[in-house]
Amino acid sequence: MRYFRAVLGGFLFAPSLAFAQMASFAPPPAAKAEAPVEAANGMAVSAQHYASEVGAQILKQGGNAVDAAVAIGYALAVTYPSAGNIGGGGLATIHLANGKDTFINFREKAPMAASANMYLDAKGNIIPMASLYGYKAVAVPGTVAGLEKMLTQYGTMSRAQVMAPAIKLAEEGFTLMPGDVAFFKANEKYFRKEPNVAAIFLKNGQPYAAGDRLVQKDLAATLKQISAKGPDVFYKGDIANRVVAASKARGGLLTMQDFASFTAEETPVITCDYRGYRIISAPPPSSGGPIICEIANILSAYPMDKMGHHSAQSIHFMVEAMRHAFVDRNYGLGDPNFVKNPLDKILSPQHAAAIRAKIDPVKATPSSEVKPGTPPHEDAQTTHYSVVDKAGNAVSITYTINGIESGFGAQVIAGNTGFFLNNEMDDFTSKVGAPNLYGLVQGAANSIQPGKRPLSSMSPSIVTKDGKLFMVTGSPGGSFIITTVLESILNVVDHKMNVKAAVDAPRLHHQWLPDVITAEPGAIKPEVKKELEAAGYKISEEPGNILFGFDEAILVGTKNGKRVVYGANDRRATSGSAVGH
Repeated sequence: MRYFRAVLGGFLFAPSLAFAQMASFAPPPAAKAEAPVEAANGMAVSAQHYASEVGAQILKQGGNAVDAAVAIGYALAVTYPSAGNIGGGGLATIHLANGKDTFINFREKAPMAASANMYLDAKGNIIPMASLYGYKAVAVPGTVAGLEKMLTQYGTMSRAQVMAPAIKLAEEGFTLMPGDVAFFKANEKYFRKEPNVAAIFLKNGQPYAAGDRLVQKDLAATLKQISAKGPDVFYKGDIANRVVAASKARGGLLTMQDFASFTAEETPVITCDYRGYRIISAPPPSSGGPIICEIANILSAYPMDKMGHHSAQSIHFMVEAMRHAFVDRNYGLGDPNFVKNPLDKILSPQHAAAIRAKIDPVKATPSSEVKPGTPPHEDAQTTHYSVVDKAGNAVSITYTINGIESGFGAQVIAGNTGFFLNNEMDDFTSKVGAPNLYGLVQGAANSIQPGKRPLSSMSPSIVTKDGKLFMVTGSPGGSFIITTVLESILNVVDHKMNVKAAVDAPRLHHQWLPDVITAEPGAIKPEVKKELEAAGYKISEEPGNILFGFDEAILVGTKNGKRVVYGANDRRATSGSAVGH
């Protein structure tokens, strides 16, 4: 049985839908790399060009990277409703020009009425779709709390200033592109089930067409309330009341106490060194930072640059490192408020060395032989954006509402609030040892508990060199996020690619189970594929961007002795852009 549903930038597609109905999602070929966008001062890069333009506008008005990041977050909630959101949650990694690195966790929380077996039937089997569709799949949203915490702690502009562009886009509308309407078309059957959703995302009962204008009056009204009254209206006032009422009427678990008790948390970042560069990334409840660092630690002993990009040898060591690291991810990590994460071990050079000792230099290690509890492992609904300002502040944010086939969360909007609610409850372990929507087989550390945050693969990351900002990177893509971000960093550091070539390069992925290398067309040359198959690897090539996310990255360098900021919109995000000033 194939466990994967295809992931497009974190938006999920049943494989049967792939490209048969949505050929417009196909990215341009990667054979000829484009140059990155250059700017002297700052840069905003996201998967939606309207949002990138909003970020650049805030930077031009004198706002810093945090101001621009908050503005982009709200703009994406309007222009990228399949992933951008105020009904979901996310993670932000921040590097300040004064050298401070910090992390804002606004991942959603399980309702207090949630329980470990809530998605199992009387025989202990998973109830199909129960954790994916409708109000019982919804966790307490965190985006509004997270953006507010960022702005009040590290921003310079008012809430009204940074939210004004999003309110205008919602109230006056924006022109839909082919990629936008393809997302809508893929979800038409779900839209039709909910009259209030159909009223917004169908045009007189029919799918929108490219060139049409999408106006969202209800969402504009909700955003105006948040702008004027702050997060209290969302968590303790009118908006919370309307969401809770809809949840109660439709079998959900959300209560006013769930909303009122929600908090966004600021915690230390995860860091590691790789060939003289410092990787700064997301800690638990994200698995991204720890696992990127674990894989990097393993690979640091191998001369990846001399092996060459995607040679049989370099792929072998990358995949073996991924295989081992995902075991640690799936069975060792969870919400730090509920479980003790073995970070000291996962991030230690000794653990990396122990894993290397288990890696055969030429043959694949079957995943059946790499298990939790045995040495050394004892014991596409998403979007990313990056911002850099002229002072050297940087923000890397990945946030999500999850999805069923192609985003849009649990496919429900509460009353006339205008925003989709998440289905992040599916990111928990519904049943130990059973694969979730991404094919991840996880353990009890990520089991459902009241008030707990589900484990995430989101990996908003920043790289510095000698204490100076070097790279900002991140991606959607479910479990593929970790390997996407890792490869972008390796492409720049080991293979000396410019940032545009680095994010555009075809990618590969391995996550322990299922035991298969998933690769984009062109990622593995035919002769290399033969070598890998002879070594015992199973390889599955998947079309274009169905599985792999959109890495929206920024690189800071010098040109003719002057500081230059390079922005790269992933070729797979055909509606995105890098906008500098």
